[in-house]
Amino acid sequence: MLFPGGAEMPVLFFDIGDTLADASIEADGSLTLRPRPRVFDVLDASAGMRKGIISNPGTGEADRARVVAALHAAFAGRFTDDSLLHWGAKTSRGIFDGAVASAGVGADDCVFVGEDPEERAFAREAGMRTAAHPVFTFAAVEGRPVFWARIEVPANRSLADLDAIARTGEVVPVHVASARLVLAMATEQGVGALEQGGFTADLRGEVAETIAFLMRDDRPVSLPEGLTHASGTAKETTEATLRAAAAFAFIASALDGPQASVAPLGPAPGGVYVAAAAATPVEDLHIAEAKPGHTERLLPDPALLSRPGEAQVEGFADEFANGVPSAETVAAVRAAITPEAMRGHVARISGIDPLVEGDPLKVRSRDTSSPDNALVVSALARRLHDLGLTVRRHEFSWRGRRLSNVEAEFPVAAADSAVLITAHLDSTAARGEYVDSSGRPRPYDPAHDPAPGADDDGSGTAAVLATAECLSAMIADGRAPVRTLRFVLFNAEEQGLVGSKAYARAAAAAGDRIAGVLQMDMIAGFRGGTRTMEIHTGSSVPGPVVGASDALGGLVAQAAPAVAADFSLQALAGSGDPAAGRSDHASFHERGWAAAAVCENFFDDTAPATGTRQYHKPGDTLLDEDHDTDYAAAIARTVAAAALTLAGL
Repeated sequence: MLFPGGAEMPVLFFDIGDTLADASIEADGSLTLRPRPRVFDVLDASAGMRKGIISNPGTGEADRARVVAALHAAFAGRFTDDSLLHWGAKTSRGIFDGAVASAGVGADDCVFVGEDPEERAFAREAGMRTAAHPVFTFAAVEGRPVFWARIEVPANRSLADLDAIARTGEVVPVHVASARLVLAMATEQGVGALEQGGFTADLRGEVAETIAFLMRDDRPVSLPEGLTHASGTAKETTEATLRAAAAFAFIASALDGPQASVAPLGPAPGGVYVAAAAATPVEDLHIAEAKPGHTERLLPDPALLSRPGEAQVEGFADEFANGVPSAETVAAVRAAITPEAMRGHVARISGIDPLVEGDPLKVRSRDTSSPDNALVVSALARRLHDLGLTVRRHEFSWRGRRLSNVEAEFPVAAADSAVLITAHLDSTAARGEYVDSSGRPRPYDPAHDPAPGADDDGSGTAAVLATAECLSAMIADGRAPVRTLRFVLFNAEEQGLVGSKAYARAAAAAGDRIAGVLQMDMIAGFRGGTRTMEIHTGSSVPGPVVGASDALGGLVAQAAPAVAADFSLQALAGSGDPAAGRSDHASFHERGWAAAAVCENFFDDTAPATGTRQYHKPGDTLLDEDHDTDYAAAIARTVAAAALTLAGL
């Protein structure tokens, strides 16, 4: 076969992180690469082709040597030509030009396989062909395009049937809207296989150098008068179409400019799917009437259809119903998770106190664009390591940056599963009002403007740290869990759940067994009145995850009387849950695991909210009148008691 361009054999270059493998860095600095699903199939099928790497290992020779060692350990014998290994930043076409030169063939005879659309754009500038996922490597080799596809699942077919076809063909899902609709990447060849299996696919434009988002629009929709007596299905379809059109009109208007490039991919749950060209800042857009978490970045992942968590959750649901905290656990939680402990943690990561004791540095922001973000990650990792936990940084990329989630684990040998206690560590102040030196309004500058995020989600991060301290004290007293406990702090939540999606995707690829995920997102905002705790378990993902997540929420509710007796509980479940898909717990719902998000009275709009008024503003500080550490400590104790009980303590 002659490759288009005249060469007898193409040269393939792969990105490592997020494309070939998931990367985690241990506390001692060692790096582990865990190959992603279907990658070995592609590498083995291309055994006769020359293969190289284009990846950014960090700065310095030590970082490069570490990645090279990890690459050869994970992919032994598959990348043997050192001249095709290229290391450095992929923020311009330069490194891609260098790769082409090393290949000794024309640029059009080289393929770059990478998930990041901006990197693919630079590769395309250098004349290379590109693929957005390893599954589409041979489509790029043969010059066949990859499309965004809306796949309809007929009544006589299931998502499992779709998975059976997709997992061996040129189809990769990016979002499951319902049991009847999936958004995916696919080639015409992949679509042909789907059609033979009884599915239909509506192609909505080439993937090329774009990425997909779900933008929700919570504004009311007025139906035409002619639909007054129409069926419920007709009304729902029309409302979805009108809502999608309104949401896309907002996006197109907000991005009006010569560099803007965004295309509609059709109605999505509560809004619209869009494909955005590289560097298009869709995640920065905010519909004024939209509820929090209205933008969701969509990542390609075969586990969205296979849902490994589904095989696990049914076995845990009955246990959730019987999880009343013991007196010993209640006492430990009360002793460790105090308002003073919460206040101390929030003060350090929101800039009131120095980030690290003995060092004068105070952070201004935890926004992913701020240099302080990495400093906070390192400080959190050190604190958790000092508690005797096994700490890892789970790396992923976003907008040309390497970011890290922080994972700290107390492993239990032969445990049947892990219990996750989570929050997000990043912040934003995008809703603030800013002026330039002349007093004129200007946009939020995430790299320089303050974003203390004391409530969102400094409070949740503090709760995770305090729960880890509680576990450490219990272990020192001779108690031991029967399940692994894992404390995870996600990055880039404010960019559309990016960090938790990357983490959950890696957990699914690694075959993790997870009993339940308890997420805390904003637990300190309280204006007065009834002390209310919202417990969100609603999921748009059908299947066993729905009932299991509701049962997990019930476990939280059972813990509340012992540690937060004066709280009113709001259990919000089902597809109508106002937080469904809007916080990091949703990344685990997508893969079938039971998950619940617990927060202040913020999402529920059936009664006046009592949560913070400083949401996404620079006024979200520890000193704000709405920030209540007693309130936060009570919610943190509730979640901790539930998690520790589920872990067998």
